[in-house]
Amino acid sequence: MNSKNYARKSAVETGKRAALVVLAAALLTLPLHGQHTPNAPGDTSVSPKPQTSTASPQSEQEIVQELAAMKKRIEQLELALKQHEAAEQPTTVVPTAKATAPPVPSTPTASTAAPEAEAVLPQESPSGKQPKEAPFAFADWTWLNGNARTKTPAFDSKFFTPEIRADVDYIYDLNHPKDDTIGGSSEVFRSNEVQVTQLGVGGDFHYDNVRARVMTQFGMYSTTTPRNDASPSRGQWDLADAYRYVSEAYGGYHFNALHGINVDAGIFVSYIGLFSYYNFDNWAYQPSYVSSNTPWFFNGVRVQIFPTAHLKIEPWFVNGWQSYGRFNGRPGVGGQILWRPNGWLSVLGNQYALGEDALNTPGRVRYHTDDSVEMKYYDHPEKFLDKAAFSLTGDMGCEHGGGVSCDTNSSKGPKQDFLGFMLYNRLWFHKDLYGFTLGGGKINNPGRYLVLLPPINGATAASGTPYFTENPGDPYKAWDMSGTFDYMPSQYITFRWEFDHRAANVPYFSGPGGITPPGGNTGTPGSTVSGWSPDLVKDENRFDLAILVKF
Repeated sequence: MNSKNYARKSAVETGKRAALVVLAAALLTLPLHGQHTPNAPGDTSVSPKPQTSTASPQSEQEIVQELAAMKKRIEQLELALKQHEAAEQPTTVVPTAKATAPPVPSTPTASTAAPEAEAVLPQESPSGKQPKEAPFAFADWTWLNGNARTKTPAFDSKFFTPEIRADVDYIYDLNHPKDDTIGGSSEVFRSNEVQVTQLGVGGDFHYDNVRARVMTQFGMYSTTTPRNDASPSRGQWDLADAYRYVSEAYGGYHFNALHGINVDAGIFVSYIGLFSYYNFDNWAYQPSYVSSNTPWFFNGVRVQIFPTAHLKIEPWFVNGWQSYGRFNGRPGVGGQILWRPNGWLSVLGNQYALGEDALNTPGRVRYHTDDSVEMKYYDHPEKFLDKAAFSLTGDMGCEHGGGVSCDTNSSKGPKQDFLGFMLYNRLWFHKDLYGFTLGGGKINNPGRYLVLLPPINGATAASGTPYFTENPGDPYKAWDMSGTFDYMPSQYITFRWEFDHRAANVPYFSGPGGITPPGGNTGTPGSTVSGWSPDLVKDENRFDLAILVKF
């Protein structure tokens, strides 16, 4: 509130208090009917004889009438004061920012996608008269794939905005692997069992422009996510155990410049591949390969710059490609650009470069581009089919050096690249009570450097396995499709039913015989077991049932 408005409000309050004082004084000095008022100073007239204390019935009625008239006049004065005070209020309310940055928006129009959950409150312009618009607060973004659909937090405070997530699933695999083990996915891991994929407890801390976020990942994610990172095998201090129960952990500071600048350091989600790491936020439970095979998180430093309310520029300095540490002697760099010109279009670009991300292969450098567009092409909340949107994502990348090349005709080694896309279409029904999604995608990844290694005999990204090699030139082509039905009786819960079909040009998925040796894992992780081979098949069909909660 500027000084002019403050002075005006103070004057109104002062006038109100003065009026009440005058009214009170008048009431105190007002004589009752039949009661004589003492002579004023200088009045030499003779006072009449005092009346007796017993009033007649007629005088009592007059006293009641006078009191009623006083009450009515008081009500009229109070009403006039309220009307005058309302007339003095400014026509545009200027929001008062919390002593924090950035809080979770509490209004539907301020909802933003997860990479922009750090969007800041409006900051005053240099003139101090008009606030700057908060980034992406001009529209409701709960329709986006990869963005939580909760419009308001269940609880918020000046210092802390809590967040709780639960992801519990039951997977029915039509291949019926006898060891109940599913490979080739970063979201689905066991069949014919109820499993807790993730239990996340944490939230956002914000005070005096200082910010921090923490989110746990108890459940399957605490084992499956670290096993896909080979970097902890280089050096000491067991990075996998140090970080396995944390999905997000960072601290930083918000600068009141432009439309906001955030500087954060720690573990943060990457959103390469569009889908969120948290299944509640997505249109489907099993993302296509473009998403499932690319990073869910980075460990490093990011700077979120909001030049306008429609644009975010976010450079990264990270240890490596979804890794707790470095694979060799060089870290990676990258960034994200997000542009939302209006409420029905979102354009996202993620870039990564220069990281040496092949374990024990210094000099092999990785490049990757991941670009998405999401469009809401139908929006009629008054109809049964109330909303429709689609998302399209394309990825390209390659590696060179260390015996591989980005060029097919190069003499420096086999071509090692990544090319893929995914397309999803989402429909909402009956005021967003139901949702239905169809989608899928395809990849080609010779060298298999982004293919998720099946956990054959306990194999990890660091150990590898002779049963599914990832050598330069090894072919890998795959495609998938899915149909997803959601029932969403509350903004905080989703009941999900999904059918997935996945296929590859080489045996890759768990077959009926499973991928675990008889009697359990044998020898060191990923080692050869005499007289045994895993049962790998070229396709997989399964039903995914899940209950997803987010507060």
